[in-house]
Amino acid sequence: MTPTPALFEAPRRDRANYEPEWPPILIVPGLYNSGPDHWQSHWERELPNAQRVEQQDWERPLLGDWTISLAEAIRQNPGAILVAHSLGCALVCHLAQVTGGRGVGGAMLVAPADVNREGPAGRLLVGFSPIPRQRLPFPSLVVASRNDPYVELERAEAFARSWGSEFVDLGRAGHINVDSGHGAWMKGRTLLRGLAQRVAAAERL
Repeated sequence: MTPTPALFEAPRRDRANYEPEWPPILIVPGLYNSGPDHWQSHWERELPNAQRVEQQDWERPLLGDWTISLAEAIRQNPGAILVAHSLGCALVCHLAQVTGGRGVGGAMLVAPADVNREGPAGRLLVGFSPIPRQRLPFPSLVVASRNDPYVELERAEAFARSWGSEFVDLGRAGHINVDSGHGAWMKGRTLLRGLAQRVAAAERL
């Protein structure tokens, strides 16, 4: 059989035409950014309309600078779902407090770091403390772990109640990162899809 010339091959299912129902996705890493094997990086590569919110200094976070970067990314991607990890969750809540959530479609807040905790890392997070506790003005989901070294489960649950967020207990899942065995984290993708459906339903009201 004569091979089909490349010119006439069926188009590949790349990010540009894969799952077109996805809204814009903004990846919001925490302290030190997320490395190439982190689930946030997998999602950035694999989900359509996904991009990372870049910060000028990942090792010495400044709330004002980080908020400006996130606000600008939202301005360029209205209706985006924010997918935050660790300190990124506190950033999302601070932004909502400042902007009223304008332009945000929803937020998935994974392993929210307790910025009030003590210790070496805690000193880097002091500018993000106290974490806002008012209800978020968009659909949201908090995903937490029973043995996260950066936030106690009860504390994460209290955050979720304050924010009006759906809460998911992953069990003993560490900080829900590479060190705890979460690479591509397909279960998380399922949770994100459920949130995207909630966001779409809210927009239809």
